Amino acid sequence: MVNTFHRVGNGPHPVIVLHGWFGDANSFRPIEPWLSGKKFSYVFMDYRGYGGMKEVQGKYTIEEIAADTLTLADALGFETFSLVGHSMGGVAMERIAILAPSRVRALFGIAPVPCGGISYDSSTRGMLEDAAQHIEHRRTIIARSTGGRLPESWIEWKAAYSVSQSTPEAFSAYLRAWADSDFTSEINGQHAVKVVVGRHDPTFDAALMTDTYLRRYSNATIDVLADAGHYPMNETPLSLVASMESFLIARASSSDSCNHRQV
Repeated sequence: MVNTFHRVGNGPHPVIVLHGWFGDANSFRPIEPWLSGKKFSYVFMDYRGYGGMKEVQGKYTIEEIAADTLTLADALGFETFSLVGHSMGGVAMERIAILAPSRVRALFGIAPVPCGGISYDSSTRGMLEDAAQHIEHRRTIIARSTGGRLPESWIEWKAAYSVSQSTPEAFSAYLRAWADSDFTSEINGQHAVKVVVGRHDPTFDAALMTDTYLRRYSNATIDVLADAGHYPMNETPLSLVASMESFLIARASSSDSCNHRQV
């Protein structure tokens, strides 16, 4: 089985994009017109229980996302590729890098969830757990994660979109997957990593990234987007593309130089 996906560009550097808890493969539509299709082949995939895979049953785990991603890469003939992960997709891309380290060229995290889970107080954890069944909790989570500064109409749209593009069973299970997965002891830190966070994101902020990604990976950097919260693809699409592609282009050039020296 190959997960549903869509592709932007046919460039020589494949990039597989992993969506977040409130998203699906179409969550990145605001940035797609500005991507360099001549340099990259971007593939946006759905997880089981989401988007085009909404009716596909699964275990809804990080391990499953990682395995499905590698199956898709095989089907597309991607021997090597870079990974972009938003939110929950961040911990998934770390798992893929562990399972297939030689195939992963670089990791780019967008407000990514780091492996090891997030410690929430009981009230917040309860609200997260109840969000599968209560759309008002989804609205609260989205508003908080973007600093309470975005139009109410957008908050309502984002919450409704997440309801329409995921099953309650998958949404509920994926919370445990991203919040509780811990395989930090398996991370060897060999990959180049860049993470971007929004200045208005109260949880997935520069301090958390410094204590996780920047500590675990020797070649890791961070970008703070001043006008974004947890959803830079919606809030600051051009700034996100600029940050992402400057990193990926540098990685492509570095890989090409290494290959040339080995000839």
